Amino acid sequence: MAKTERTLTEGQRAYEARRAAKAGMSLERWLAEKDRRQQEAERARRKEEAAAKPKPPKKPGFFARLIERAHKPL
Repeated sequence: MAKTERTLTEGQRAYEARRAAKAGMSLERWLAEKDRRQQEAERARRKEEAAAKPKPPKKPGFFARLIERAHKPL
């Protein structure tokens, strides 16, 4: 957790302290909870991206193949 605290400026630290107080938590607990939520959101986003990969196109059905053959010249 020390890494997050070192990267915060004084203004950011004060802002997060106010948000933590409003939520009824200590600053350290608030920052840990915030990191956990961000990691969960990142995992969910990666999972959605993996599930949203385009599927290979389906083979044309029986009637679609018949229509395609009918359009070809003899």
